[in-house]
Amino acid sequence: MVLARAFDTKALNLQKQGRSGAFTSCKGQEGCQIPAVANLKETDWLVPSFRENAALIARRMPLVNLFLYWGGDERGSHPREDRYKQNNLPIAIPVGTHLLHAVGISMSAKIKKESSVAMTFFGDGATSEGDFSEALNFAGVFKTPTVFVCQNNQWAISLPVSKQTASSSIAQKAIAFGFEGIQVDGNDVFAVYHATKYAVEKARSKEGNGGPTLIECVTYRMGDHSTADMASVYRPIGEAQCMEQFDPILRLEKYMKKKKMITDAEINSVEEQSKQQVEKAVEAYENIEPAPLEDIFNYTYAELTEPLKEQRDYLLALYVGEERKKNPIIEKIEGGFP
Repeated sequence: MVLARAFDTKALNLQKQGRSGAFTSCKGQEGCQIPAVANLKETDWLVPSFRENAALIARRMPLVNLFLYWGGDERGSHPREDRYKQNNLPIAIPVGTHLLHAVGISMSAKIKKESSVAMTFFGDGATSEGDFSEALNFAGVFKTPTVFVCQNNQWAISLPVSKQTASSSIAQKAIAFGFEGIQVDGNDVFAVYHATKYAVEKARSKEGNGGPTLIECVTYRMGDHSTADMASVYRPIGEAQCMEQFDPILRLEKYMKKKKMITDAEINSVEEQSKQQVEKAVEAYENIEPAPLEDIFNYTYAELTEPLKEQRDYLLALYVGEERKKNPIIEKIEGGFP
């Protein structure tokens, strides 16, 4: 959790310095993600949205890959070393669409009689999307081994959850789809761990015919929705500061200190080691050779279409090698074109 927080802080700073692209922070939600994926096996699937940096780190995604991804390099989604490879889907940016992917994966596992489980994360905002209802309905009808983890962080960008649903909880929405819903304190790592352990074991169970579970982790988004957002414009003054006392890392530290499981010196050591690990990853990220420019086009279709070939060749003529010098429009746009 401390490592994920250190990564989060550094990624935000890189974006502000123009050394990375847009970024979505998971600060305050580490307690929802890391205890949940701790219940997964390597053969299970993680289907993340854009805020699951902590979950991906816990699933052994190298930090350098995450920095690459948020720096705009899609190669970050694919660990190059076999020792890091896990069943993690790429980050899904469209809100809610990846829930259907998780159900499809788990349906496939059921058909093939595999014991794998698909766990997917999403926010309270995603529950207002049609994809949410479609995914949960299919999962309920076919009893797919899917664990739906909703991180109810109280805000879907600027819309509070109170104006998003008439339900008294998100967990109870599972009833309409014929399976179980559980609401837990998302900042309590033990509650999240035990709820997801129960859901994963149930999904994997053949005796009870497995089936899905919806877990609502009640938490709080401690930062802005993304680096393109300014939460202070719409959130009540002082709300975020008030919620800092529920920080899952702070709560776990207090518990461990009370139980004499950890000292201040050990906490400081973990923080320092995490910062060093993050800085080493940033150095590696900023020294990786950029991807070939034509990669923008090369992976859209199995075979490149003629219009895309034309666009690719035009772009390469503008920017690459000797062809650049031969292009008749270079002189006209050179002055104002990057």
